[in-house]
Amino acid sequence: MTRKYFGTDGIRGLVGEFPITPDFMLKLGWAAGCVLMDRFAGPNMILIGKDTRISGYMFESALQAGLINAGVDVGLLGPMPTPGVAYLTRTFQAQAGIVISASHNSYVDNGIKFFSGNGTKLPDDIELLIEEQLEKPMITAERLGKARRITDASGRYIEFCKGTMPWGFSLQGLQIVLDCAHGATYNIAPSVFTELGAKVVPLFVEPNGTNINRSCGSTKPEALQEHVVEVGADLGIAFDGDGDRVIFVDHKGELVDGDELLYIIAAHQQQYGGGCEGVAGTLMSNFGFELGLKELGVPFGRAKVGDRYVIEMMRDKGWSLGGENSGHIVCSNVTTTGDGIISALQVLLAITTLGVPLHKAKKGMQKLPQTMINVHMAKRIDVNGDPTIQNAVAQIEAKLAGTGRVLLRPSGTEPVVRVMVEGQNKNQVKELAQELASVVETVLN
Repeated sequence: MTRKYFGTDGIRGLVGEFPITPDFMLKLGWAAGCVLMDRFAGPNMILIGKDTRISGYMFESALQAGLINAGVDVGLLGPMPTPGVAYLTRTFQAQAGIVISASHNSYVDNGIKFFSGNGTKLPDDIELLIEEQLEKPMITAERLGKARRITDASGRYIEFCKGTMPWGFSLQGLQIVLDCAHGATYNIAPSVFTELGAKVVPLFVEPNGTNINRSCGSTKPEALQEHVVEVGADLGIAFDGDGDRVIFVDHKGELVDGDELLYIIAAHQQQYGGGCEGVAGTLMSNFGFELGLKELGVPFGRAKVGDRYVIEMMRDKGWSLGGENSGHIVCSNVTTTGDGIISALQVLLAITTLGVPLHKAKKGMQKLPQTMINVHMAKRIDVNGDPTIQNAVAQIEAKLAGTGRVLLRPSGTEPVVRVMVEGQNKNQVKELAQELASVVETVLN
């Protein structure tokens, strides 16, 4: 069945496939409430959290009105990282959790993510039932629901994050610069790391509704890199707007991406955690990451890009570690979904146990040069089926002569196609990526 509303990461209105309006949100709340009440037992409650973008207030009000109209009680969490909503949904044994967020996008976008009562993404069949319900006329329930604000939501999540660390774990002596992207982690992450003993230098923790992800956060870490070096910190940590992604900066100001962070966690598990069963990466994972894991004796698999597919592979193979080079890391031995704060803590546990600075810990793997160019997509076509594009791909692969790889992937959250070339020679990789991107640009626009 072709989906009209749901994509691989929730409601896709944030990329312009259809406008998300207050009227739609009202209807969505009612439809989701009807389906979830019918399918799941337990407390008659659904939680709503959001990031800090200004449209979240309007959409939160519309969503809760729709849920109340379906007879559902609503728990309002306020600004809360996406993984925090997943955790609290489990804690309160709610029927579901809803996140209003457009992740790393700018404030003008917004979207919706759903979590089931066990803190995982909603099953496909439930999403399809919600889509079917959206097409029906809205009817008011005989018993209306009620809404209440959960005032201790942040404190509960902070304690959960700290509780994932071993007894006696301390960050005493570490100076850490935290870039919270003016997003959902702004009032939570500094508390977590400070209470664990670190000296925290907070950056971008003053959200105003329109500055989320603006020249900051995990997708734009330049200011963090400069600040780490300027203050002489041991390392820096950057989250995205909704707090499910994380990247690091070492004391030299060098970026440490998701592949390298996953490698560090896997190396620690292999040496001190009783072994690492395997790691699920994606088609975008660096080939050097795969080689590094092979040297550790850790199995590796590539899933399609997207945390849903990574988690599926982890579940199928019985692995507890996976993620993407963007910094979306899943540690299922600790929590149910990608969590920037918890992933950061797992990295810090690794380097403190290994007794090495971050700069040295990441050297266990050597990344191959990789260039990715985002090409705007004015019209949707099958880039992997277009003959002109595929002929260009074949020519690029011939020039790489088996020493690299090429990947074309339409984004799931933005109207762009990601053109990636990877190989041994940095200059060649850059030139070939630009050459292929030019062809893709011509075809798409």
